[in-house]
Amino acid sequence: MPKFRYTAHDINGREKSGVVNAASSTAAETLLKSRGLFPTEVAGTDLKLPKTEKTAESTPSHKRGLSTEIRLPALLTPITPKQLMILTRQLATLIHSGMPLLKGLKILERQESHNTLKKAIGRIAESIEGGSTFADALAEHPRIFNRLYVNMVKAGEAGGVLDTVLDRLASYMEKAQKVKNRVKSAMTYPIVVLLASSAIMIFLMVSIIPKFEIIFSDMLDGRALPPLTLYVMGISENIKNQWPVGLAALAGAAVLFIILKRFKRGRYVLDALKLVLPLFGKLIRMSALARFARTLGTLMESGVPVLQALSIVKETLSNEIISNAVQNIHDNIKDGESMAAPVEANSIFPPIFGGMVEVGEETGELPDMLLKTADMYEDEVDNIVAGLSSIIEPLLIVILAVVVGTIVIAMFLPMVSIIGNLS
Repeated sequence: MPKFRYTAHDINGREKSGVVNAASSTAAETLLKSRGLFPTEVAGTDLKLPKTEKTAESTPSHKRGLSTEIRLPALLTPITPKQLMILTRQLATLIHSGMPLLKGLKILERQESHNTLKKAIGRIAESIEGGSTFADALAEHPRIFNRLYVNMVKAGEAGGVLDTVLDRLASYMEKAQKVKNRVKSAMTYPIVVLLASSAIMIFLMVSIIPKFEIIFSDMLDGRALPPLTLYVMGISENIKNQWPVGLAALAGAAVLFIILKRFKRGRYVLDALKLVLPLFGKLIRMSALARFARTLGTLMESGVPVLQALSIVKETLSNEIISNAVQNIHDNIKDGESMAAPVEANSIFPPIFGGMVEVGEETGELPDMLLKTADMYEDEVDNIVAGLSSIIEPLLIVILAVVVGTIVIAMFLPMVSIIGNLS
């Protein structure tokens, strides 16, 4: 009769494990329940998991290398924000239903398909079994769980509301990812269209226009070409002959961008340029303010002290100008001032932002007002994205029509002269 390994809890909640003989896994569960045990896992011993390790040891080295090579991409696969959000939401649900944290982690470890995240959950469970707090165990994996995550969990543990904090954290990650995706989608379309149209223009200039130049020189018998045709052909000649210079200029611009990103002042200049970009500057600013308000509101609502929350928020922001503004708010609060004063004094924050903060401080509901402000700016991001989508498409069509039309007219003008001579 087959043997089944089981993990179960007795009526007092104590965990027990062992092996039972049964015809099937269902029969094994029935047998365990008849003994007053509540199974959480029943698996056939014919899986022989320990033996797999032994087989791997006895496998020739060249085959073991092949096995490692196949598994390597799975190990290097990064953990996406969506995967982390789903894990957080599931853990919040399990804890809210009354399940102990350690048991919930072990269940999530068994069902997790991502190898890196699965190993991290297992190590976190081991740390908790060894006496660590959940927050301390999370802090051992900074590449997966950032300071925002760890500090919110720490506040939830201290206040006895871990399930609520995890649920807030999952909602925060979901909304932050939605805003990020909207901004990306708004900026991806015009970039793709511009790159495609630029490639087509370069092809026309390098391959098609020079052939027309040969035809015109043969058929016009030395007569001068129209100025527009000469201008287009001059551009074509420069692109064809000077492409190494253009390529070097693009490489130099890329290197300069990388160098600027390495220094704080350089990042400040680049971020300042982003905020004044035509069409996209307002979108970048509104999305950054929404992220700031939601992150700070979520941290404070979870019980994180305001100064510590501002330090964490500063790390999550990718814009140096807004990051400096947050540092200024932190310093002012540390000196005993209110939050509203530095917010209203900084031009990066719209007047309504400062007004919402001031009302929140006066009523003692600052976290709630910050979250409402974040909702407002996220709605504005949606409106800006919708507006950009309706503006950019016809604008790009007009620009392409002008460029292509200019090339066509430039090539058509000499044809008129040739046809006139033939007549």
